[in-house]
Amino acid sequence: MLTRLAGFSVARRRLVLLLALVFVGLAGALGGGVAKELSGGGFDDPKAPAEQAAALLHQQFGAGSPTIALLLTSKGNVDDPAVAAAGQRLAAQFAGERDVTQVVTYWSAGRPDTLRSRDGHRALLLARIGGTDDNMVKRAAALTPAYSKNIDGFDVRVGGIAETFNEVGKTIEHDIVRAEVIAFPVVAILLILVFGSAIAAGLPLLIGVLSILGTFLALHVTVQFTDVSIYSVNLATSLGLGLGIDYSLFMVTRFREELRKGREVPDAVAATVRTAGRTVLFSAITVGLSLGALVVFPLYFLKSFAYAGIAAVFFALIGALVVLPAALAALGTRVNTLDLRRPVRRVLRMQPPREKSLDEGLWHRIAVTVMKRPVSVATAVVALLLVAGAPFLGVAFSLPDDRVLPKSAEAYQVGQVMRAEFPGREFAALSVIAPTVTAGQDRIDTYAAALSKVDGVGRVDAVTGTYVAGRRIAPPTPASARFSQGGGTYLSVVPAIESISARGEQLVRDVHAVPSPLGKVLVSGQAARLSDTKHSLGSKLPLALGLIVTATFVLLFLFTGSVVIPLKALVLNMLSLSATFGAMVWVFQEGHLTRYLGDPSVTGALDTTTPILMFCVLFGLSMDYEVFLLSRIKEEYDASGDNTRAVALGLERTGRLVSAAAALLALVFLAFVSSNISFIKLLGLGTALAVMVDATLIRGALVPAFMRLMGTANWWAPRPLRRLHNRIGLAEHADVDLPAQRTVQRKTADV
Repeated sequence: MLTRLAGFSVARRRLVLLLALVFVGLAGALGGGVAKELSGGGFDDPKAPAEQAAALLHQQFGAGSPTIALLLTSKGNVDDPAVAAAGQRLAAQFAGERDVTQVVTYWSAGRPDTLRSRDGHRALLLARIGGTDDNMVKRAAALTPAYSKNIDGFDVRVGGIAETFNEVGKTIEHDIVRAEVIAFPVVAILLILVFGSAIAAGLPLLIGVLSILGTFLALHVTVQFTDVSIYSVNLATSLGLGLGIDYSLFMVTRFREELRKGREVPDAVAATVRTAGRTVLFSAITVGLSLGALVVFPLYFLKSFAYAGIAAVFFALIGALVVLPAALAALGTRVNTLDLRRPVRRVLRMQPPREKSLDEGLWHRIAVTVMKRPVSVATAVVALLLVAGAPFLGVAFSLPDDRVLPKSAEAYQVGQVMRAEFPGREFAALSVIAPTVTAGQDRIDTYAAALSKVDGVGRVDAVTGTYVAGRRIAPPTPASARFSQGGGTYLSVVPAIESISARGEQLVRDVHAVPSPLGKVLVSGQAARLSDTKHSLGSKLPLALGLIVTATFVLLFLFTGSVVIPLKALVLNMLSLSATFGAMVWVFQEGHLTRYLGDPSVTGALDTTTPILMFCVLFGLSMDYEVFLLSRIKEEYDASGDNTRAVALGLERTGRLVSAAAALLALVFLAFVSSNISFIKLLGLGTALAVMVDATLIRGALVPAFMRLMGTANWWAPRPLRRLHNRIGLAEHADVDLPAQRTVQRKTADV
């Protein structure tokens, strides 16, 4: 199949290149502005109890958690009559804005302490923007400049989840441009250093651009049918560019190698696609399946990364297997022209480097050194990875809020003032909903008083009044009527603790534990969302892991004919990922070294979805390099039957290339450390670190050590599976003596 594909690309190279150019133009025109079409949410399971309770709250009571806040700062005390009158005028003005509902202020709510700063100079105005999440963000974008200024004696600042997502959207658009400006020049320079030729170095960049724009077009089409998170654009850019470069790097290198063997250009292209192309195909399938596992999770935030990741892999694959061979056929030996290293050598009077034999190379020496002491090397590296992974044992999880933004963002600053200067957590209020109530108001009074005594509760608002510490401190007001509609009632439980935390989850459990005289109750709010989200993700995690592990095992078995090598790859991948996760907890949860990373806010927890996202991305990328290394080891082993020599030569043939590809991919992801969104920083740094650990400690030390220890048993499989592999395995290699290969297979089948 791959040979026929190569023949088509060579024979129709002008048509293929023309169609690729047209596609890039259309993809750029249609998908270039996709970031403006995407949504900022997607962190909740729509079927979770907290979300169903929130939907009921909206449908029956027309209510919900506040989504926008105005922080009002006055030179005078907010209890002064003149200041209070100005606050009420501002509230009336804001309530008149389109889609703004449920306006509550310090003055309209009976002057509770939770809506007034401790120094008495600040008060809060809370409201809800109706409609979809996208409408919420759009209205926040319109309202913020109109209200973020001095109004009627108040210095007004806008915050809340609506403004947070508004600022996140704008920030990510700027981050993408900045990351591309950083990544492209640096990657171009490194490619020139790797290839020497500017022509050869330009080809991977072109395939990377095709993959990025193709992915943007795919997201543009996808968003017409389902919600897509704006955060996925970061992965589309980094993975599209990174994989496009990776796959092209291996293809171009193999093509130049085939030319040096004396092959004619069409034969060199065919051999390249048949060998390196086969490896690229396996790699793409492995990465795509790992990312595809994200689809099983109910949060569209994670699903969106699956859409973006699979599209990036697909277009990088098409670019590498169809477009790139056509370009190589068109260029021929000119792929080596414009060697930019020659002028430097002339100026410095340096001799061109001597062509070394395979057993003289650095990676060959590393492999031989490791395989002389496999137990010592393996023990030391495994111990290092386990120590690095230890901090992950103390991981804590939370949901994203304004603290994902940079400290200069207005929504972040408003959120910090609310946390530091106000005794309550108004945005984090729990809604306790009793859809049908047959009891009188005396029972509501009793229930509200009981809820207000729960540890961590600052205030309870109900149709019967306001409650603190087990007693009613204020009678009902006209605004209290909103708590009773359609034969039911709800109570607002304002916490006095950080709600998106373990203490917040305990508060939800304690609220549920209070006996309800109103019948069955439902609970919604931030803390309830956190608890439900963790449960939703945890319930789907075994399925996702099972799919990834099974698919990877099957693919590597089909690739190698061994059951030992897939098991070894899975174990080593887990070790590598554990070290990366431990480092991310140490940096982003515990706050070490963050001053060197743009000083993101440290909350003492990681976003619940980020480790899952990182696992799927990194597992696929780790297997990417595993496939590249195994392809050459298998090729050498099929030719010689000598396991130790095959490992050393395979590592020598791929070590420099894998290191270069890993460095390039790491640089692409490191560019996103410049992002102003904290968990995008985490994803960028974590992925870059994992890629480099995988390309050095794993591929350079643990793989040769374990393969030396296992010897020829590396290639073992039970007889039924060996026969199955002989029938359906994908074992197409160039320049391998097939009778010798069959002899090797018979020997390994008997191990």
